[in-house]
Amino acid sequence: MNAQRIITAFAQPASVRLETLPPLALYVHVPWCVRKCPYCDFNSHALRDGALDPALEAAYIAALRADLERALPQVWGRPVHTVFIGGGTPSLLSAPGLDRLLCDIRALLPLDADAEITLEANPGTAEAAKFAQFRLSGINRLSVGVQSFNDAHLRALGRIHDAQEARAAIDLAMRTFDNVNLDLMFALPQQTLAQCQADIETALGFAPQHLSLYQLTLEPHTPFAKRPPALPDDDTAADMQDWIHTRAAAAGYGHYEVSAWAKPRQQCRHNLNYWHFGDYLGIGAGAHAKLSFPDRIVRQVRYSSPLAFIEHARAGNAASEEHSVRMEDLPFEFMLNALRLVNGFAHHEFSERTGLPVASIDAALSGAERRGLIARDPLKIVPTAQGQRFLNDLQMLFLAA
Repeated sequence: MNAQRIITAFAQPASVRLETLPPLALYVHVPWCVRKCPYCDFNSHALRDGALDPALEAAYIAALRADLERALPQVWGRPVHTVFIGGGTPSLLSAPGLDRLLCDIRALLPLDADAEITLEANPGTAEAAKFAQFRLSGINRLSVGVQSFNDAHLRALGRIHDAQEARAAIDLAMRTFDNVNLDLMFALPQQTLAQCQADIETALGFAPQHLSLYQLTLEPHTPFAKRPPALPDDDTAADMQDWIHTRAAAAGYGHYEVSAWAKPRQQCRHNLNYWHFGDYLGIGAGAHAKLSFPDRIVRQVRYSSPLAFIEHARAGNAASEEHSVRMEDLPFEFMLNALRLVNGFAHHEFSERTGLPVASIDAALSGAERRGLIARDPLKIVPTAQGQRFLNDLQMLFLAA
């Protein structure tokens, strides 16, 4: 976020002082995919032959342990409440490789006995065959990247699975895990409202505990951004979004974050920690970390190249970048996350997470309230339906012109 500054009507105090540290989560990045999707801007790298070489896997898992060991003094004694293994395609790991990784995490960190441990998976046949072994290793939440049940749309998105494989993988996931998330996208190239509805109805038919439903966006520096496909117009995309809200609610899913729906008490605890501006240690190629200390908040980024990450982790420093968050940037960073929550956040949470009084952002809050983007009372700040729809505009109110 560099030199961005916060709109404020009050002078900032000379220093930030956090009275209590926020909850801590662990993110582990596995950077490989069978093939890079044209819409994806994550740090992922296509494998030449579609399979992860055992020697490379072993070297990477050893580097993850070295990275974690090096980071321990920064989080010493703090319990870890959730683990999220993302990518890339983490389910490309072998079952013994994932087991080794989880053993290392448990050996080095004080992991809660009831910690939520999520693994992202693709619906490919070879990956689905490992689901039972992943469960035995300790994965208790599986997130399946379906995106669509329409073969034409899957091809347009560059996905390597088809609709039949997706259904088979979800069926196996639901029989293996007690907590399953399905990732789907809408407003896909040339997608109609009826086709969007068919995708959602198919997903609901499996009765997963959680749904992540994203509108396709054209991210910079991706093939889709360079050669944009024909997407539904804004009115059609809005109709899709409105229908999804109504249908998911009717099916018993609570909308708790811009793109997240869950059955009661099944919200993703790891992602909630992000949105509440909690702390997270990120290990692996390209992983990000946000760590709080009594007098500062630090952000880190690991080397993005898998081979560079392995080399630097072995040498004892996998972080390519580390800096303290400037005090004037803290309100925007907090709002970038917390305003995604449908039920908003409490005033005291802003102060606890940033070390700043809510009065320091009163000018921006008043402007958002006048525009109908938030509602607030003496205890809480909540984005309105209009604020959720125009979230980027709302978030930008906390930046100086």
